[in-house]
Amino acid sequence: MAKNKKSAGASPGQAFRAPTGPGVDVDVATISTDGMPIGPQSRDDAEKALVEIGERLAVQQEMLFAQGTAGDPRSVLLVLQGMDTAGKDGVINHVVGLVDPGGVSLVSFKKPTAEELAHDFLWRIERATPQPGRLGVFNRSQYEDVLVVRVHDLVPESVWSTRYAQINDFERRLVDGHTAVVKCFLHVSKSEQTERLLARLDDPTKYWKYNPGDVDERGYWDAYQQAYSAAIGRCNTDAAPWYVIPSDAKWYRNWAVAALLLEAFESLNLTYPDADFDVEVERRRVRDS
Repeated sequence: MAKNKKSAGASPGQAFRAPTGPGVDVDVATISTDGMPIGPQSRDDAEKALVEIGERLAVQQEMLFAQGTAGDPRSVLLVLQGMDTAGKDGVINHVVGLVDPGGVSLVSFKKPTAEELAHDFLWRIERATPQPGRLGVFNRSQYEDVLVVRVHDLVPESVWSTRYAQINDFERRLVDGHTAVVKCFLHVSKSEQTERLLARLDDPTKYWKYNPGDVDERGYWDAYQQAYSAAIGRCNTDAAPWYVIPSDAKWYRNWAVAALLLEAFESLNLTYPDADFDVEVERRRVRDS
């Protein structure tokens, strides 16, 4: 796809926000997978920028964690969705890995267990939301139940079609409960997916990452694009907006998600909590001990 023109002066949230507005339909097939609307335009520049973002992000996350220990109810949730090889694990390694893992709650949602299937589809999701002071990361999420479920007809349309509203209500409750939600669709082209799958087959150290089932899923590419378009279009709320991240260039994808995450943290206006003790008294006690 052709590269997007840079959006002069746009923030990450503005540059990557999915199309929105009255009567606007989202068609992810028309959104560039290799565009670079803002930010670094080369790998070297992106890697340098990521170092600087990482330093700021680490401080923000530490302040969030510290505030959580002091009773602040706020948390942040990063939701990662995308086709196979889009880079969910890569973002976790290169972006989430910039902060202290002690303050991170990472959940990878796989095929539901028998226990999970016995409950409402949001049951396992609600149990995994981040506690106060923590950065939560969902590798796949509640959206699997309007994506793979829809594509493979695992439940009737009369069931999955009602889930968009349920998801919106769930995310509204999260935000009302002081959780900032950052939802990223890692948008990769089919041709780039081809190259990434072949690269795994060319490298014996990557065989463990290769899943023959991923090739079967490629046969449903168009259906997945339609399912993602519907999910993003119907759940792109102001409370929990969707961001479409061009992901053909891994280095740009990592920078974009990091920039969005930093923007979300900085919007919280975090500070370190004040001491709940007399600092001078404690200084004397330490010296005298």
